[in-house]
Amino acid sequence: MNINKYSLSYRVMTAAALLPIGLLFTSCHSSRADDEKETDNQRVQVKIIHLQKSQLDASLKLPGEIKPFQFADLYAKVNSYVKNVNVDLGSQVTAGQVLATLDAPEMNTQLLEAQSRLHTKEAMFRASRATYERLLKTSKVPGTISPNDLDMAFEKMSADSAELLSSRSSYHEVQQMLGYLVIRAPFSGVISQRNVHPGTYVGPAGKGSDRPLFRLEEQQKLRLSVAVPEIYTDEAHHANDVRFTVKSLPGDTFTAKVNRIAGSLDVKLRSEILEMDVANKAARLLPGMYAEVQMPMPGKKDVYIVPKSAIVANSEKVFVIKSVNNKAVWTPVKCGNESNGQVEVFGDLSDNDQLVQNGSDEIKEGTTLQAVAK
Repeated sequence: MNINKYSLSYRVMTAAALLPIGLLFTSCHSSRADDEKETDNQRVQVKIIHLQKSQLDASLKLPGEIKPFQFADLYAKVNSYVKNVNVDLGSQVTAGQVLATLDAPEMNTQLLEAQSRLHTKEAMFRASRATYERLLKTSKVPGTISPNDLDMAFEKMSADSAELLSSRSSYHEVQQMLGYLVIRAPFSGVISQRNVHPGTYVGPAGKGSDRPLFRLEEQQKLRLSVAVPEIYTDEAHHANDVRFTVKSLPGDTFTAKVNRIAGSLDVKLRSEILEMDVANKAARLLPGMYAEVQMPMPGKKDVYIVPKSAIVANSEKVFVIKSVNNKAVWTPVKCGNESNGQVEVFGDLSDNDQLVQNGSDEIKEGTTLQAVAK
């Protein structure tokens, strides 16, 4: 009986002693499980892309302006009245065609005066020349003509010759001014402005001097002018053909070749002007039209290209997220051309770098990443 009591007491004491150990073991096992569960919860599942070099050919959409290939504002050079107007708004004219004639009666009087002076000077020169030639011939006989008389005759002939040249120049000047009374087209084109009517007083001091008589534009060939932002000027220098559309002709696409590059930037807009020549024999395009230009931008060779979704921009920087040993690393980049959701990137990047396909600044630096199938 005593033995049974002793045995029961021993068992109770042993169980009591082992109870804390069991509780400790259970607690440790539960703590490790919770840690593993918490670690799994902190991992961010992401799609991974492997970085490779390639070439991205893009196109740049820019506004353009259609201009006449050449134009001229025609003014009256002399004060006069409009006598006849031979063209109207929209008239097609050819080079040299008379557009208008002006009338300045006082200039006819000036021409007559200049002509009279010219005839007088011609007569005086002929007389002084004849006198000099006679004295020169007579002076060959010794003692007949003094050298002083011969010199004076020569000086008189020279002076009359100079006055004759001056009178002749004045006469031609008045003749030329009379020629300005006929307004001619300097090249073939279209009259896009007509600002005068018969009887209008025109000229440098005339009432209509602030506006041209006519504006003439060549429209058989046009200029397409495009301002390229500074960041794209290098690629634009390699552009050849461009396509463009205009709002008035929806569905029609036109092609033009780059003919001229400014070679410097506009200091206000920080852009470079490119010009394209556009054939327009059918007159479907008009000067002043707004054009939407698609300019091909050949991409740089051997650059890294990533989806636009991989690029993250916040208030501090633009970056992509690398996966290095399954840890997120923010890597600053600069962006280049963009096309069809793909972007050129430049920065601390290497072949086969693993990048997060859909970046976000919510994926903090050092976050554990877990790649998932795309």
